[in-house]
Amino acid sequence: MSTEENLSSLKRLREQYLAKGIISASERYISSAKGSLLTDSQGKEYIDFAGGIAVMNIGHSHPKVVEALKKQAEKFTHTCFMVNPYQSAIKLAEKLCAATPGNFAKSAFFANSGAEAVENAIKIARYYTKKKGIIAFENAFHGRTLLAMTLTGKVKPYKYGFGPFAPEIYKIPYAYCYRCPFNLKYPECDIYCAENLKDFFIKGIDPENTAAVIVEPIQGEGGFITPPKEYFQKIKKICEENNILFIADEIQTGIGRTGKMFAMQHYNVIPDITLTAKSLAAGMPLSAIVGKKEIINSVHPAGIGGTYNANPLSCEAALAVFDIIETENILQQAKALGENLKSHLENLKAEYQIIGDVRGIGAMIAMELVKDRKKKTPAQEEAKALTKYCLDKGLILLSCGVYGNVIRFLMPLTIPERLLSKGLEIIKEGLSELRAND
Repeated sequence: MSTEENLSSLKRLREQYLAKGIISASERYISSAKGSLLTDSQGKEYIDFAGGIAVMNIGHSHPKVVEALKKQAEKFTHTCFMVNPYQSAIKLAEKLCAATPGNFAKSAFFANSGAEAVENAIKIARYYTKKKGIIAFENAFHGRTLLAMTLTGKVKPYKYGFGPFAPEIYKIPYAYCYRCPFNLKYPECDIYCAENLKDFFIKGIDPENTAAVIVEPIQGEGGFITPPKEYFQKIKKICEENNILFIADEIQTGIGRTGKMFAMQHYNVIPDITLTAKSLAAGMPLSAIVGKKEIINSVHPAGIGGTYNANPLSCEAALAVFDIIETENILQQAKALGENLKSHLENLKAEYQIIGDVRGIGAMIAMELVKDRKKKTPAQEEAKALTKYCLDKGLILLSCGVYGNVIRFLMPLTIPERLLSKGLEIIKEGLSELRAND
């Protein structure tokens, strides 16, 4: 069977057997991946600027991760930690308790996905505080399960048709300086968007019924929206004054993406609970809820858990990730990559009017495309065209944002300079193509 016949057959089988609600950014079927390169079934290589949506911070198929998985698979793949425990989960809990912000006693709990981490964090917060209300933010993305979907800010495609939603969830505006919801300008605004939380306690929900505020340090799917440093400091202070827990959803921002292990470290804010997943286990399903010991341990025995939680393969992969970060200077690489990337994007912004904003921290950077810089009209179709152009030229690139007009950069932190330069050159060619067709 020829390559084209095989692809045609796969397409037919997919349409016949796979749910159509599951989509793919391309029809390229990947046969192998190494470092920052993907190879499809036809032998074509692609530079990966997506990282499996922020999952491959240390790169694809890192030898240490592969070796850890092989060794563990030969021993056992599952016993259920709740039935027969094993030491890798304990070792990983120790690593996470040491790595997450906060110089206090902590406990960790493992789940399988980011959405599960969010669900369990809310369960624990409500149990500990004996309060029910949860405050989330506009433009947020916290997952696709019922509660996580309720917390998420974008309707289509994540929430459309899936109601009714979970109760006692409240939304407030986020610090989106490029499109300030209060029509103010930083820094003259004095971070009014944070002070607005106090007003919300009058108009939205009383603090006596609010268990927690859950927030992404940088909104990922929402468009890499990056608040000013003072924002979270003010939000956390208000939470402390009202006995409200502060939950940091670091599922996309964590494990070195911003040049620190966790993005909240840039803001000098210590969450009560930190959530992580995605790059934690280099592609293996694993998430973690880490927080103050008194909070996490408030739940009665067997009140939290799951059959696959702390899967031994995933735990060994995560331990390898920690080893790689510590021994291969990954955080330093992230800082250098971020500086290089931001410099290139700022240069592109000076050359191409379609780029309205460049933002982010470390190597979590994005550019927002607009039809008109003054009006800031979202350039959604142009963003689609750019990602398609790049894909055809051998570069995997993703868009995001509530308007679908933000181009995000999530390449492995270990990407070689030559591949980074080549990828950025493809993007520049794509922007030139857009301008020529304007």
